[in-house]
Amino acid sequence: MKIYLASASPRRREIMEKIGIDAEIRVSGADEDVDESDPAELVEQLSARKAVSVADEIDSETGAVSGQPYCVIGADTVVSIDGRILGKPVDEADAHRMLRSLSGRTHQVYTGVTLVISPGKDADCDVISFHEKTDVIFSEMSDEEIDAYIATGDPMDKAGAYGVQSYAAPFVSGMHGDYYNVMGLPACRLYHELKLQGVI
Repeated sequence: MKIYLASASPRRREIMEKIGIDAEIRVSGADEDVDESDPAELVEQLSARKAVSVADEIDSETGAVSGQPYCVIGADTVVSIDGRILGKPVDEADAHRMLRSLSGRTHQVYTGVTLVISPGKDADCDVISFHEKTDVIFSEMSDEEIDAYIATGDPMDKAGAYGVQSYAAPFVSGMHGDYYNVMGLPACRLYHELKLQGVI
C-alpha cells in the first residue's frame, strides 16, 4: 500500500524511517485555524484536517481513477502547560516567554495522528484519529541560557519553542511517555496502528 506523510517536518520523516516506513511527502495546505481549547482534541482535529486534505488531493489526481489503495498519515503537535496551549512561537520574544514558562516545570506534549486509509476502487476511506501525551520535565533555565538557545534559531519552528532532539537537550531532565511523541510522531503507537489496520 502506498503511504503518504502529510508533513514537511524533517523530524517526522526521520521517525518514519526509524520504524521502517518509506513514505512519500505530500505537504498539506489545510486551514489550521481551529477554535479548540483541549489540546488532545486540538491535535486530533488538526491531524485529521491535514490527512484528509492530502487524501482529497490524491483522489482528485489519480486515486479514484487508478483504484490503488493508499494511506495518508497526518500529524500535529502542541505543548500544554497550566491549561495553555503553546504552538510555534511567532517571534523571539514569544519564544522567550514560552521557554520561561517551561523552566523548572513539567509540561505536556500532545501529538495527534490521523490515518486516512483508502482501499481503492471507489470504496469509502477509513479515517482513524488518536493522540499520545508525554510529560516532559525541564530544569531551571536562566534568561541568558534562554537567549543563547533562541540565538541558535532552533526554537522558531517548534511547538513550545524547543526541540528535544537538538539544542534543548541540556534542559530536559526527564520525561514520562514516548520520546518520539515529543519529536512529532508517537513511533510505537503509530507502528502498531498501521499494523492493526493492515497498512504494513
